[in-house]
Amino acid sequence: MARAKQCVHPVPVGEPKYQIRALYTDSTVTVYQAYPPEIGLPTAREGRFPELWQRNRMTWIKPSFLWMMYRCGWGTKEGQETVLAVEITREGFEWALAHACLSRYEHGPHADHATWKRRLKRAPARVQWDPERDLRLQPLPHRSLQLGLAGEAARLYADEWIVSTTDITSLAHTIHAHLRDSDMDAARQLLPHERPYPVYDKILTHLHQ
Repeated sequence: MARAKQCVHPVPVGEPKYQIRALYTDSTVTVYQAYPPEIGLPTAREGRFPELWQRNRMTWIKPSFLWMMYRCGWGTKEGQETVLAVEITREGFEWALAHACLSRYEHGPHADHATWKRRLKRAPARVQWDPERDLRLQPLPHRSLQLGLAGEAARLYADEWIVSTTDITSLAHTIHAHLRDSDMDAARQLLPHERPYPVYDKILTHLHQ
């Protein structure tokens, strides 16, 4: 049987297709990651990554709680059983955006494929824009930011940008339970209050597809 295509409606007039939405304060922004317990639990407990966490690998951070839930299956997927809310400095977050490159070639931001490839090779961070998700984890018209950190950016993230780490696995499970019970209001009330992040347009100009 052919698989039904998901229907994504056009972005409403006046609403940006590419916009970072996040939980943030005057000095910090919260991003989400999911790890196996042997990494996630000590990270939440100590406020820093354990030796098992590999600094030489790219790590992806997501300011969208619901996109993280889509990625980790509400903390049920193997290797993603521990969901973390990682509060990092806005200065660090914006440094990563300013030094990032799109993860795939797009003609608008890049003159040609070769130029993009050179920039990608040098960049310590990369950006993907994926459809944001609703409470049922269905795609929405606007895009959600994924920020990949490697090399210098990964080291700065692990050693300098992190302000706090919180295990929110139980929150993910609770919201998921409300959804299974069809109690959408109860689930929605527990969601983090994400707002458009006030990043300067010039920082995002090179990151629009």
